[in-house]
Amino acid sequence: MINQKSIAVLPFVNMSNDIDNNYFCDGITEEIINALTKVKGLKVIARTSSFAFKNKNADVRHIGNQLGVATVLEGSIRIVNKRIRISVQLIRTNDGFQVWSQNFDRKLEDIFELQDEISLIIAEQIRENFGHLDISKHISIVGTKNINAYKLYLKGRAYQLNWALDDYLEAIKCYKQSIAIDQNFYDAYFALSRSYGILSSWGVIEKEDGRQKARTYLEEGLKINNTSYLGYFSESSLSFWNNWNYTKALETLKKSLHKNPSFAIAYEGIAEIYMATNQLDKALSNINKAIEISPLSPNHYFTKGNIYFLNKDYNEAIINLNECLRIDPNFTLAIETKLACYIFLNDSSNFNNYIATMPQLIHPKLCETLFNLINKKPVDIQLDANTITIEEAFKSIYPWSFYYIIHACKTDEALAVFEEKMKLKVGQLVNFQLDPFLDPLRNHPRFQLITKQTMSSGIRLPKEISSKAQNSITKPLDASEITKYKWALEQFLKDTEPYLNPNLSLKELANNIKLHPNKLSWLLNAEYDKNFNDFINQYRINHFKAIALNPEFKHITILGLAYDSGFNSKSVFNTYFKKTEGTTPSQWVKAQNNGRRNT
Repeated sequence: MINQKSIAVLPFVNMSNDIDNNYFCDGITEEIINALTKVKGLKVIARTSSFAFKNKNADVRHIGNQLGVATVLEGSIRIVNKRIRISVQLIRTNDGFQVWSQNFDRKLEDIFELQDEISLIIAEQIRENFGHLDISKHISIVGTKNINAYKLYLKGRAYQLNWALDDYLEAIKCYKQSIAIDQNFYDAYFALSRSYGILSSWGVIEKEDGRQKARTYLEEGLKINNTSYLGYFSESSLSFWNNWNYTKALETLKKSLHKNPSFAIAYEGIAEIYMATNQLDKALSNINKAIEISPLSPNHYFTKGNIYFLNKDYNEAIINLNECLRIDPNFTLAIETKLACYIFLNDSSNFNNYIATMPQLIHPKLCETLFNLINKKPVDIQLDANTITIEEAFKSIYPWSFYYIIHACKTDEALAVFEEKMKLKVGQLVNFQLDPFLDPLRNHPRFQLITKQTMSSGIRLPKEISSKAQNSITKPLDASEITKYKWALEQFLKDTEPYLNPNLSLKELANNIKLHPNKLSWLLNAEYDKNFNDFINQYRINHFKAIALNPEFKHITILGLAYDSGFNSKSVFNTYFKKTEGTTPSQWVKAQNNGRRNT
């Protein structure tokens, strides 16, 4: 069953003539997504899955089914002469009904306040229509007020999210230019830290230099803002990928999730830590949480497939890797891991077909030789390990030539490489405890010594927080306050009939009875089992029923009476009336009049 308090924010359409504004539109969309994730109790689909529908004219009902959400937000952005116009519509996915729409026309420099305003209105609309949420005064907080620094940061994000190593270098240039304009823009520092950390971990740049740059930029960002969820995430990335400090990485990821419970990538990060520490059940649990938030993320399905791969359940791994490749056919990690599955399944037919049909594979001949070595088949082509150097191999996702020398029984050479790369803590060996390619080395005393030395720091993962402790919630009102405010609410509605105002909002009603909107929202949900709109519409229905049977108003149409009762939409009135009364308004009026004549 779909969570009614859920939303997917689709990529805003660039209506400007300048195609370079695409990254700016994407960035604003992402910032609204990030802002909404700060509303506790609201399920927000992650960027990766929402952006799967970019430039696709998909029906909202299909989107709702794919992403498991009750609402989607669509929007467009036009930038002309330093002014920005944003048009947005909140749409219900079960029937395509437009819950709310609005246009915003502002100076471009006001974009930061506008993002917050739009995010708050969206959260309010979901609360009023679907149920209680606690909403803070501000939820969109960007670390700069300089529009040029912000635009460069968004351009860097666009490069970084391509997940191509060369594009990371372009992202770094943009982030540095952003910081040059605003030296206090902490998000750009955190992005630089993650970029350098990834590049150094995977051997694209010199390891120690990259690690040092990652640490320096992280510390600079934390000096400015030491409680940012992106800061915690950057710190965890450096701790895990560059230092293999599992405890620190897990602690900071949990801090990141505490600040942003819908941060799917943090759940993926936790899954990766548990994979590296041979706790695959916990890894699977966390990657499933990530997929719930971002059901169309190729990364998450790759990670899930990799969990099964490390567990040597290769058929189940292929199922999830196929799902990853369905979403992104060029996802290199999944392409290479699927090939590895066929190797260990000793599946010659699928392996050869895969080699023949996947031109993206980097070293097919080497993999064919490795297939034969692992499965004890004749090796027709003897490859020297130097055909592809070890150093080059460790700049790729899979170090195939390293695996080759292992299975070609060049054990001493393989152990020397293993020891060197373990000292460097390279990303390709982060799962060394379970990597099946390393199995021929596991019983060797030197391998065991290297492993022991790596794990000898006594790192222990912190205990899990119990679900009971996580879910303990204090009621915002005690029993006497509940009684007091229920009376105040019902008396105010009776005396002043505010529901006759079609624009009545939860905030306005809360102000009138001197109660915080978050508390009124909770009261309606907990004590009346209704969201704000259902609660108010019930009063409007009762008012309609009273005046519809009054001869004084017989000259007014049913729709006119509905508007007089506070409804501002024919479809809302008809839908809600049938939902509560089980019949249409006209049938109800006719039945009531017939009943009167019969008596």
